[in-house]
Amino acid sequence: MGFKLIMWKVPLLLLLLACSLIGSATASVSYDSKAITINGQRRILISGSIHYPRSTPEMWPDLIQKAKDGGLDVIQTYVFWNGHEPSPGKFQMQKFTKKIVDMMKAERLYETQGGLPRQPKWGHLKDLHRAIKLSEPALVSGDPTVTRIGNYQEAHVFKSKSGACAAFLANYNPKSYATVAFGNMHYNLPPWSISILPDCKNTVYNTARVGSQSAQMKMTRVPIHGGLSWQGFNEETASTDDSSFTMTGLLEQLNTTRDLTDYLWYSTDVVIDSSEGFLRNGKDPVLTVLSAGHALHVFINGQLSGTSFGSLEFPKLTFSESVKLRAGVNKISLLSVAVGLPNVGPHFETWNAGVLGPITLNGLNEGRRDLSWQKWSYKVGLEGEALSLHSLSGSSSVEWVQGSLIAQRQPLTWYKTTFDAPAGVAPLALDMGSMGKGQVWLNGQSLGRYWPAYKASGTCDYCDYAGTYNENKCRSNCGEASQRWYHVPQSWLKPTGNLLVVFEELGGDPNGIFLVRRDIDSVCADIYEWQPNLVSYQMQTSGKVTKPVRPKAHLSCGPGQKISSIKFASFGTPVGSCGNFHEGSCHAHKSYDAFEKNCVGQNWCTVTVSPENFGGDPCPNVMKKLSVEAICT
Repeated sequence: MGFKLIMWKVPLLLLLLACSLIGSATASVSYDSKAITINGQRRILISGSIHYPRSTPEMWPDLIQKAKDGGLDVIQTYVFWNGHEPSPGKFQMQKFTKKIVDMMKAERLYETQGGLPRQPKWGHLKDLHRAIKLSEPALVSGDPTVTRIGNYQEAHVFKSKSGACAAFLANYNPKSYATVAFGNMHYNLPPWSISILPDCKNTVYNTARVGSQSAQMKMTRVPIHGGLSWQGFNEETASTDDSSFTMTGLLEQLNTTRDLTDYLWYSTDVVIDSSEGFLRNGKDPVLTVLSAGHALHVFINGQLSGTSFGSLEFPKLTFSESVKLRAGVNKISLLSVAVGLPNVGPHFETWNAGVLGPITLNGLNEGRRDLSWQKWSYKVGLEGEALSLHSLSGSSSVEWVQGSLIAQRQPLTWYKTTFDAPAGVAPLALDMGSMGKGQVWLNGQSLGRYWPAYKASGTCDYCDYAGTYNENKCRSNCGEASQRWYHVPQSWLKPTGNLLVVFEELGGDPNGIFLVRRDIDSVCADIYEWQPNLVSYQMQTSGKVTKPVRPKAHLSCGPGQKISSIKFASFGTPVGSCGNFHEGSCHAHKSYDAFEKNCVGQNWCTVTVSPENFGGDPCPNVMKKLSVEAICT
C-alpha cells in the first residue's frame, strides 16, 4: 500500500508543474543545478502546498487566489488515495483530482501576482517571496561567495556575468544585534536574522522584522431562533447478533474492520466464583489491557469503567485499573478506537492497531488470570453506524428521546438537532468544548472527529524564535483542548432544516454546543522605525529618493467591521506581543493621536512610523519601534 501511494503521488506533482508553468505545447523547459529554464529564461519557482481534500471544492478558488497573491508560482498537492479509491477497483479521480488540476491550469500560476497583506505568516512570507524574486537574476547565475563580516556574521553574495548582484547578510548570534560593514556601507542586523539586499546595497527584507499586521480573533456565538433542541439515542455495548463473530484470541483491528469504521468491539465473559475474596474485602481486581492503539473504552457489565489513549508519538497504550465485578457471569466489553490510519514512516503499512494483549485480571483467589486466549466475540462498528444515524434517512429509523429524558454525560450516545442557516457568509464553526470525544456530521457530511477532552500538555513560556528551532518552542494554549472549534463549510448549509448529528464516546453535554462566527477582535502592528520595506527599496532603486523611506503601519479590520478604538499605541521601546503590549522605558506621549485621528471609524488605515506623527523623538539615539493594537467591531 505504501508503494502504491508514492507511485500515484509523483505523477500529480509533475502534472501540476507542467500545467501551471508551460501553458502551451510549444514551451521549452529544462534545468541544471542552479535553476529551471523556461523558454530560455532562468527562473526561481516558489511552490506551496494545498491539500485539497481538507477543504470543500467551493473553497478551492479562494485558496488558489491566496496562493497567487502570496507570490507562489506552483502549487504542490498530494493524491489522498483513500478518497479516490474508496473500495478496491472503484476510482473517483475525475470528481476531485481533475477539478483541482483544471482550476490551477486556469489560474496560470506562473504569472506574477499582487495582493493585500493578511495575517503575519502569510504577509511575511509574501514579502520574502518578493525579495527572492528581486534577487532572481543573481541567484540563478552561480554559487555564492561567502565572506565573514564579524564573529557570528557572514555575507553570502551572488553575482551574474551581466552584473546582477544579490547579498544575504546573516547574523547567527541568537541574542545580540550586530552592526556590520559590507560594500562600503553599514548594516544593522537583528539577532538570529538574515537581511536580503537584491542589489547588494539596499535592504528590502529582514527575517526578524515582520511588517504585516497580526490579529486577535474571537469566536462569537451565532443566535439561532429557538436554540438547538437536542434529541438522544443510546448506543448499546456490544451484543451478539448476526454481524458479530467469535474467535479464540485477539485480532488486529485494521485487518478486521478493513477501514470501514474507527470502532471494533472485543467482548468476553468472565465467571467469578462466589468464594472470591475481593467480594468480601472490597479490594477490587485489576484489569490490565495492552493495546497497539489508539484509544480504548472499557465497559464492565454495560457500564463505562475507564478510558485510555495513546499519543501521536506513542500510539500504544495500557489500561490498568480496578474494576467492579460480581459473582457469576460478567461481560467485559472493550471498544477499541482507531484515530486515523498511519501515512508516514518506515514500513507504516505494517503498523498495528487494536487490542493485541495480553489481557489479565489480577487480584483473584488464583492470583492472575490471563484472558488473552479465551473466546472473544467481535463486532465491527457501532449500531448507529449500521443504521446511518448521521444521515437524514437513517436518523428517522430509530426512536429518539428528548428533553429531560436525555441522560446527562452518557457515554456512547448519539445526539441530533436541526437548525436554519444564519445570514451572512462569515466563517462558521461548531464550539464543541462541552463534549468529550467523538464525531460530528452536518447534513450527512462528516465534519470530522472531535476530542476536546484531550488537553494539550507542555510548557507555554515566553516565545522567542531566536536560536535553533525545535518543536517545543513557542507553544501556546497549554492545558487547553487540543481543538475546540470545528469548521462548518458554508456550502454544506441549506437555508432551513440543517441536520446536525453528534456521536459522543465519553459523555458530554450537547446543550453546550454552539454555532459560532470567526471575527477579528483586534489588529496589531509592531514595526521598527527604519524597518526595510519594498516601497522604500523601489523608490531608492528608481532614484526617486536617496535615503530609505520610513515604513508604515497598516491596520485592516474584517469585511463589515470598523476600527472602534485604539487599545494600545506606543512609539519608543514597547514590549510584548499583540494582545499583550506594554510601554517600555521610552514612550512618545502622543503615540495615540495619529491613530485616533486617522483610524477610528475606518475599516483600514495607514500611519507612517515617524517621530513627527507621535509628538517628536522620545529618546534620541535609541532604536525605536511602534506597537499598536486597534479594536475592530
